[in-house]
Amino acid sequence: MVLRLTVTLSGLLLLVVTGHAQNPETLLLKNYRPKSIYNVPVSSVPKAKYPVIDMHTHPYAQTEQQLAQWVKTMDQVGIERSIILSYATGARFDSLVALYGKYPSRFEVWCGFDYTGKDQPGWSEKAVKELERCYRAGARGVGELGDKGLGEFYSKPTPGYGIHIDDARLKPLLQKCAELRMPISIHVAEPYWMYEPMDSTNDGLMNAYKWRIDKTKAGLLGHAELIKTLENAVRDNPKTTFIACHFANCEHNLNILGSLFDKYPNLYADISARYGETAPIPRFMNAFFKKYQDRLVYGTDMGTSPGMYATTFRILETADEHFYDFDRFSYHWPLHGFGLDQIVLRKLYRLNAQKILRR
Repeated sequence: MVLRLTVTLSGLLLLVVTGHAQNPETLLLKNYRPKSIYNVPVSSVPKAKYPVIDMHTHPYAQTEQQLAQWVKTMDQVGIERSIILSYATGARFDSLVALYGKYPSRFEVWCGFDYTGKDQPGWSEKAVKELERCYRAGARGVGELGDKGLGEFYSKPTPGYGIHIDDARLKPLLQKCAELRMPISIHVAEPYWMYEPMDSTNDGLMNAYKWRIDKTKAGLLGHAELIKTLENAVRDNPKTTFIACHFANCEHNLNILGSLFDKYPNLYADISARYGETAPIPRFMNAFFKKYQDRLVYGTDMGTSPGMYATTFRILETADEHFYDFDRFSYHWPLHGFGLDQIVLRKLYRLNAQKILRR
């Protein structure tokens, strides 16, 4: 066994186990690392075929030096612009605008909702004022809002536990977003494997066990209930643009998302951080991208390394079969490329995002 130290963009040291095969009699499922022996075409896609707008990133760079390195990587791989989903309001948001504002053509920082005092009378009005202040400071969208069952917990400095996206208290904020033409990027639920029993029947156990949903928590909404909160908000706020993160976490049954697309023209979805979940079904994904080519946008949500970007491009652009990327995905299954055509790629990479960002 070989131990490898990796330094992340934020300066953290990660200990990575690589190298020698292990005895199958004692092998742990989480350490299963197969190597493909198929003699099939292997593509390298270090740069996207067309210029890209990444609609789902976070403030990974914390210093000017780290930010400059990220811009260098973006130039290298073909990322024209990155949307920074900050979750933040107040001083934290302002500090991010000051940092990323050094590259105004390359980054756009979106704010969160301020849930401070959410249970007090008049909270919605105060939250709207902070939203307007963030807009004046440079925010042109909201996100990432996040609800895994207990409420909008992603927002900083105060999480919105107990408030779901269709809560009446959020109505004034959703309406203000429409007025200011601020799209809302929202994460609801988790991939369905995280709700399934954690046993030998779980198809995605190797990753699902880490991110499993504790269904014993009081007041927790299930997968279908969370999708319903999203639908309620999208339906009741037709002038507000919503971007459902990660295919709305419906990778197991994308017909759910397709049905929402069919009903609500103000709904889009990003494809971020769900490459591992969708790469096992490349032919279905190709058909889905083709059918909903006007409603899907590119996103990563997986850091800033050139190798990460290259893997996403390989999955989207090529027809490669049966390959692995254990640096980024911890499922047991191999990956397969979707082989998207040029028209779909242009829309996915840039044109659909431009349509959302055009104000």
